[in-house]
Formats: sequence, C-alpha cells, structure tokens
Amino acid sequence: MKQINIFYWITTGLVLFFLLPGSVMNIMQTEDWLEVFKQLGYPAYLLPFLGVAKISACIAIVIPNLRRLKEWAYAGLVFDIVGAIYSALMAGPFDPRLFFMILPLSAILASYFLWHKKIS
Repeated sequence: MKQINIFYWITTGLVLFFLLPGSVMNIMQTEDWLEVFKQLGYPAYLLPFLGVAKISACIAIVIPNLRRLKEWAYAGLVFDIVGAIYSALMAGPFDPRLFFMILPLSAILASYFLWHKKIS
C-alpha cells in the first residue's frame, strides 16, 4: 500500500509539472499560445477558460476525499489532452512534437489508476 501511495504522488506530481505552467500561460494569454490557437482556428477567449479549468482540475486531484470531483477532474484533463492532440493532427501536417503529448496523458492515466488502487 505504501508503494502505491508513493507512485501515486509521483505520477500526480508529474501531472502538475506538465499541466500547471501551460495553464498559467493560457490565463495570461501569451503570444505563443495565441499563435497556436490562431493556427488551430480557436478563439482567443477560450484560452483563459481552459487555463482556469486545468488549474481547478489539478487542485481537485490533490485534495483528499473528493472522490466524485476527482473523477470529473481526471476526465476533464484527459479530454483536454486528447482534444489537443486531435486538434493538432487535424489542423495541418503531422508534427513529431505531438509525441510529447503522450507524456502528460500517460501521467494523468497512471495517476488515475493508482488513485483507484490506493482507495480500494
């Protein structure tokens, strides 16, 4: 049980490491993110919404005893990453940097499954 708890916190820390910096940049609407959103055809006003949603989800997954909220938070993070991958694939030529999107997705899924193992 202790080992599962350690791995859970490591993977959850990785989720935070991958998602929080980009979420803050979304809220700040940095030029880089505005350019990416323009290339994907999304409106700029969506950036702060996604940033706040991801930060809220990150907070929800680290607070104990919020089972239902954690489920929704993990689902939202998966939808965000999968949607980002899909949007990038559909918007233009394949970019090998998309392989790096697998890292946060893997961390989210590992954290989710370890959390379930930890609470059962």
